[in-house]
Amino acid sequence: MIRVLLADDENLIRVALAQMLDLEDDLEVVAQAASGTEALAAARHHEPDVAVLDLQMPGRDGIEVAEELARDLPACRCVIVTSHGRPGYLKRALAVGVRGFLPKTTSAETLASVVRAVHGGGRHVDPELAAEAISAGDSPLTPREADVLELAADGSPVEAIAARASLSPGTVRNYLSSAVTKLGAVNRHDAAATARRMGWI
Repeated sequence: MIRVLLADDENLIRVALAQMLDLEDDLEVVAQAASGTEALAAARHHEPDVAVLDLQMPGRDGIEVAEELARDLPACRCVIVTSHGRPGYLKRALAVGVRGFLPKTTSAETLASVVRAVHGGGRHVDPELAAEAISAGDSPLTPREADVLELAADGSPVEAIAARASLSPGTVRNYLSSAVTKLGAVNRHDAAATARRMGWI
């Protein structure tokens, strides 16, 4: 029996998925969670074989949860299910050891077969998402530029970003200017929107 954890902040989707997976003879949903924090707690308590994680959840996103599970529960394989198939997300997910990456439009039958595949040591990435990720290329931003741009995405003033990033205002301006140039954006808000759309922040 493959023991599954389901984490999705959309209650209706999570419950429906749990009911469909429970119809499979070899799968058992042992825990459900509505946030990244709940998912981590449930995983530590139940030690599932496979965690099916929504990409965007309150608290911690699916990739952050997968990264922590890879460290704390290495036997638990992770599958990310998302309605935001942005190229940068796929690359980040694979980098932290996620074994499956699927759009939310996937059928329950496909999800069940992917759960079996990753439990058996395999890997499954939706072909369309993989093609988009390859054509988009890697992020041109350095990790520090991405961090600063993410802090700037909500419109915070440079001084506030500098305080949160433990940098000087001048250094923050330099990082923002570099990010704007690299992304061919008109200003930092445009740069942040582009980076977010690509899944780079």
